[in-house]
Amino acid sequence: MKKEDKIDKKNGSKNITLLGSSSLFNDIGSEMIAPILPFYISSLGGGGVAIGLLSGLREGLSSLFKLLGGWLSDKIGKRMPFVFFGYLLSVIFRFLLIIANSWQAVISFVGLERIGKLRDAPRDAIIAVSTKKRGRGFGLHQAMDTAGGIIGTIIVILLFWNFTINFKLIILIAAGISSLSLVPLFFVKDPLAKKSKEGLFKGIKNLNKKLKYFIFVASIFTIANFGLYMFLLLRARDITGSIIYALALYLLFNIAWASLSIFFGNLSDKIGRKKVLMLGYLLLVAVGLGFAYFSSIILSVIMFILYGLVYAITQSNQRAFVSDLSGKMKGTALGFYQAVTGAVNILAGIVAGVLWDINFSIMFIYISAVALISAILLIFVKE
Repeated sequence: MKKEDKIDKKNGSKNITLLGSSSLFNDIGSEMIAPILPFYISSLGGGGVAIGLLSGLREGLSSLFKLLGGWLSDKIGKRMPFVFFGYLLSVIFRFLLIIANSWQAVISFVGLERIGKLRDAPRDAIIAVSTKKRGRGFGLHQAMDTAGGIIGTIIVILLFWNFTINFKLIILIAAGISSLSLVPLFFVKDPLAKKSKEGLFKGIKNLNKKLKYFIFVASIFTIANFGLYMFLLLRARDITGSIIYALALYLLFNIAWASLSIFFGNLSDKIGRKKVLMLGYLLLVAVGLGFAYFSSIILSVIMFILYGLVYAITQSNQRAFVSDLSGKMKGTALGFYQAVTGAVNILAGIVAGVLWDINFSIMFIYISAVALISAILLIFVKE
């Protein structure tokens, strides 16, 4: 592989499976907590702006650490110390979330928990050098990750349905399950990587211009797709009149996401990332318009499934595209991508929260408009 780390043929498939297993356990815990957060915030007196801030901070506050973790892993030529430490931090702060007694405290601990996302870029760099078919590799990891989300959501639904369990007990159970994510990491083989001599800012400056433009386009898309599912959950509760039904729709979202991630990863390997991503960007336009103008339960089901398709198409393939364009600085490139899109999340979430408090239809129309702009900008991305 010219100007790139060599493909790790010996440990590649095993590493992807182990990293996927770790993500599965982590996401069981994460997705037990994530869908109840908007309801938890509401119960503590938080409004649309608070939920929007929470949505943004879940990604935005961790953006600097994603970039730092990616660059440092390039610098020292090792990935796994950052991956392990990142998962460990997330587990610790999930346990600490139990002591939160106000919506401000919930937002603070959730934000701090996301510092553990410094693992993302080094982990993705391992996946990138584990297979030549990166669309499939990232798709497989994403499918295992999202399968954890499905299991976590099912557990939450069962706890709400059959037992009188409060939010804090659910968080405690979720944190305990998340701790199992550390076990598979002991068996991952850290692939050999050339140490980078470039400083952080010089490394960013030297990234491919095609890559920088794509990251710009992905950032515009992120303004529309900032953590939108939290508002979708609130809208589903308003339409159905039940938190359980809203969680069931969230489960459908995760099933669609997990079941089709590998398919769309394979498809992007065959026909190109750009064509596949265009479909995902345009689908988000449809989802926004659907929630803006329709209020039936049946259409809500369709919209949640379509939103699952948006994630199946975009989440892993955007990372695969970044890897394609990154050359040898994979950790830095993936960290920069995650940092920029993460930082965008904060402002995007706040703006969406303000619009939600004015009128939910206005917010969803705004989401559709921004998604359409990102689709137009994607036309000019060069593969």
